Amino acid sequence: MGVQISGMVQGKEFDMEDLAGKKVAIDAFNTCFQFISIIRDRFTGEPLRDSHGNVTSHLSGIMYRFSKMLEAGVRPVMVFDGKPPAFKRGTQAAREERKQAAEKRWKDAVEKGENGYKHAQATSRFTPQMVADAKELLGYMGVPVIQAPSEGEAMCASMCKSGIVDFASSQDYDSLLFGAPRLLRNVSISGKRKLPNQEVWVEVKPEMLELENVLSVLGITREQLIIMGMLIGTDYNEGVKGVGPKTALKLVKEHGTLPAVIEKTGWEEGVDLQEVFELFSDPKVEDKPNIEWAKPQPDKIMKFLSDEHDFSRERVSKVVERIMESRSKGAQSSLGGWLKK
Repeated sequence: MGVQISGMVQGKEFDMEDLAGKKVAIDAFNTCFQFISIIRDRFTGEPLRDSHGNVTSHLSGIMYRFSKMLEAGVRPVMVFDGKPPAFKRGTQAAREERKQAAEKRWKDAVEKGENGYKHAQATSRFTPQMVADAKELLGYMGVPVIQAPSEGEAMCASMCKSGIVDFASSQDYDSLLFGAPRLLRNVSISGKRKLPNQEVWVEVKPEMLELENVLSVLGITREQLIIMGMLIGTDYNEGVKGVGPKTALKLVKEHGTLPAVIEKTGWEEGVDLQEVFELFSDPKVEDKPNIEWAKPQPDKIMKFLSDEHDFSRERVSKVVERIMESRSKGAQSSLGGWLKK
């Protein structure tokens, strides 16, 4: 959810190698959820599992995607969610209802011998055990793990604003609402993507958006961008029915402030809209998180993935070799010049 501006502003495409030497704070929930949703059997919709029945789709995504980042010289930091704000429970409950409905559709599709992939994707969950497994694997790969006090996406944005990292990375544009000056999208899912309900595959390349440019193109302030996102709907409020990006932009330009927009639209929700606004404008974050990149541990990566979770030893070995080779070679930053183009 959140402010959908993909058709209103254009990001700048780049190659992973352009990020060499750059520090990137990555929204862990958003990234792992993408892995769990996408890495499934294309017909049945079943996620990857080990012999004990544990879902391992997110581990596969971390292994392959993060090894590519490390190989390209990127310095990723994985940021995990802490305790969500109390008013998020309403949207979480609604989301759970949708998952349960999707589970029924998935089961019905499988029983009829139909493709269940789309329905299965909508049932994806990132459980506490999956979180623990992800943190363990990242640790063995030498990738720093940060536990945010509240929302991981807000923490990524804060780290980017303060210069601790160079970029925040998430699929959601909400990172811009949290104030991330530079947002990377498609870093973890670049490649080929199938268009919904079509047998058409398109190339997905990483892209960067700069908050200053986004605000300039839209002709609004960051505060108005937050209101715009809230009108459309976020993870914390449902938004105004029938209001899309263009209407939301028109409303914030005409009325400027949250109270004025509320008065004009008669906007009412089951949450305090001012609280939601303040969550984005002044989120709860840790000021100076400790970040240390460690040396990868090949033996522990192999044991964890192959011995404990049934990954192919040959494939894991090749990934480990690439990680260690890239570490020994080192990488020179090339993004500085690219940003000025």
